[in-house]
Amino acid sequence: MSSIDTPGTQAGEQPPGRLRAYVRVRVGGLPGAFWVLWGGSLVNRLGSMVNPFLSLYLTAVRGVSLADTGLVLAVVGVGSVLSQPLGGFLADRFGRRVALTGGMLANGATLLALGHAQSLTVLVACCFVLGITIDLFRPAAQALVADAVPAGDRTRAYGLLLWAVNLGFSVAMVMGGFLASHGFQLIFWLDAGACTAFGVLVWLAIPETRPAVPEASAGGFRTVLRDRAMLAFAGIIVVYAIVFQQAFATLPLAMKAAALPSSSYGIVMGVNGIVVIAMQPLIGHRLAAFDKSRVLATGFAVAACGNALAATASATAGYALAVAVSTLGEILVFATTASVVADLAPSALRGRYNGLIGMAWGTGFLIAPVVGTRLLATGATPLWLSCAALSLVAALGQLSLAPALRRRAVG
Repeated sequence: MSSIDTPGTQAGEQPPGRLRAYVRVRVGGLPGAFWVLWGGSLVNRLGSMVNPFLSLYLTAVRGVSLADTGLVLAVVGVGSVLSQPLGGFLADRFGRRVALTGGMLANGATLLALGHAQSLTVLVACCFVLGITIDLFRPAAQALVADAVPAGDRTRAYGLLLWAVNLGFSVAMVMGGFLASHGFQLIFWLDAGACTAFGVLVWLAIPETRPAVPEASAGGFRTVLRDRAMLAFAGIIVVYAIVFQQAFATLPLAMKAAALPSSSYGIVMGVNGIVVIAMQPLIGHRLAAFDKSRVLATGFAVAACGNALAATASATAGYALAVAVSTLGEILVFATTASVVADLAPSALRGRYNGLIGMAWGTGFLIAPVVGTRLLATGATPLWLSCAALSLVAALGQLSLAPALRRRAVG
């Protein structure tokens, strides 16, 4: 039986344009500036090997005690909370290119300094600066997407950035693990080189996108802090960030307590990257058709299901399934959050608005290990059920906020 012909095709042939249409609906119609940013983000993440292995470097190479390593990593966290508000100010005040390129170059220089630091005092100072510079570029990058990409395509664009980041990070974890076993110096140089390449690429290939608005009428952080809808949304993100960060703060500890080897944690976290890489291209382009608050609430609810599954897990397969489900929620949340911020932010304050939401993520990440480890001390089941409950709180909060966000999106 022959296949049904379509106009302009021979029987049995693949209809021309089908593959092109498949690709176009997922990646088509986005401006060149976005693709430069996408490529630069991929390169940057391919080289991002220092931060995931920082605790190992401090203990194994520099001889820092476990207790002091925890304090040093907390210093990185404090710096990262300050990083994005500062980056948002720079993006609005001096432009997206200056903030992004300057942040990348500063991060690269800090990585080289950290790689050669010897004393604990210098290590702490370098780690604090690392925390400040590591995400200094992010508000500028998010604002650049909002500037350059039409509103209807932003959710898809942010989802594609998430895909590039996860692809690069997955490869970087494998490369970093191999290189770390042969010495850490090359890791610092490769990471610094990736930062430099990203910054230079943006400077040379992306025109400035910051709207030309008189500074006196643009407003500042006071304007952001008077935005009740934005503050409420940031609060919801803090709640979800506390849950999200448990995958890094307490999941390895819970799996160890379940007598699972460290390799099992690596397998489980590999599932996270595989799900993002496989699923984001399949669903990312469809999200713009749905109300953003409902997409977010669905993402939070799916995360609740993943954490509920973790409460029943006792083997690697069970934890892998829990992470796979939670990752589906992650895709919905991360792709949509930046698009909501773009709807709320005046064009001249996009950097500061993204800086505030970045600060919300950082605050949640700081709280997460404190809360998570104390819950884990009472047992894995209370930890994961509490995370499921927090995810549902975030979902209900998002649905309550939805009418205000819809009015702002229309306005």
